[in-house]
Amino acid sequence: MRIGMALNYSGGFAETAAEAADLERAGLDIAFVPEAYSFDAVSQLGFLAAKTSTMELASGILQLYTRTPTLTAMTAAGLDFVSDGRFTLGLGASGPQVVEGFHGVKYDAPLARTREIIEICRKVWRREKLVHEGRKYQIPLPADQGTGLGKPLKLINHPVRENIPIMLAALGPKNVELAAEIADGWQPIFFHPEKAHLAWGEPLAAGRAKRDPSLGDLDVLASPALAICEESEVPGYLEFVKPHLALYIGGMGARGKNFYNELACRYGYEAEAKIIQDLYLDGKKDEATAAVPDELARSISLIGPESYVAERVEAFREAGATTLTVIPMAMDAPGRVALVEKFRELC
Repeated sequence: MRIGMALNYSGGFAETAAEAADLERAGLDIAFVPEAYSFDAVSQLGFLAAKTSTMELASGILQLYTRTPTLTAMTAAGLDFVSDGRFTLGLGASGPQVVEGFHGVKYDAPLARTREIIEICRKVWRREKLVHEGRKYQIPLPADQGTGLGKPLKLINHPVRENIPIMLAALGPKNVELAAEIADGWQPIFFHPEKAHLAWGEPLAAGRAKRDPSLGDLDVLASPALAICEESEVPGYLEFVKPHLALYIGGMGARGKNFYNELACRYGYEAEAKIIQDLYLDGKKDEATAAVPDELARSISLIGPESYVAERVEAFREAGATTLTVIPMAMDAPGRVALVEKFRELC
């Protein structure tokens, strides 16, 4: 089982790079740099490429809307070059709050855009003369939409790899089906090993049925919170997990349009999901957090004694997870490094 971790994206690059180097020595296989509305992820990924040597580096995620597909491809090829072939391109739709609210770009057609962007990226990396006639992107730009001087070009540089891995963050059934069809990796949220099939079994099967065999097996990157502790300490750690669940199930979207709430329902928590959402949207965040079931919080996490965590790793593996992008529940960098080192022994 590969071990991954999302790095701090809102602090200093030097401090994050120092921790990343220690995590690499502790056995971390892949590190993700998120991109919200902070510094861009690309700057930090380039910095990390110079400060690490073996672990993979990934964007987690670059959203679809604010870079042209060609620039996304160029950026991925550049990061793969400076990291000596260690980069994974993580893509996702983000949400209208960021895309429209921070960037001023219309949020539309995420499925169509994702498919076309991936197709364009792979053409660029193969150094083909770029011609793309899609529903969302036309390259070169048609003459009646510009000067008429555009012509097909190909990437000047020779990429380290023409098959840079692409990971999609996807939640809804159609998005998950697309990831299983065309991506190298898929990153779900709140992965519940015993109930994942209820939420994603059908779309994963449908996507895999259309998958090009040359892509190989789909990498499934679950993201559990991690704490190796005494059983008596588990409730305390769950109190740190529950607010995150309450925020997403209750507050990430309106009633009737909350993908995370729908996921909880697909897991069988319809009544609880409704209570959490009602409380959260009424401003009762503490009560919403208290309404998150212990079973849900613990099942999507790796929290407990070593023997329990080892059993849960096997449960994640049997459910199809291939990478555990853990959220170490430690107070500082040395604590996170020690926890990853200990977890490496269990995987």
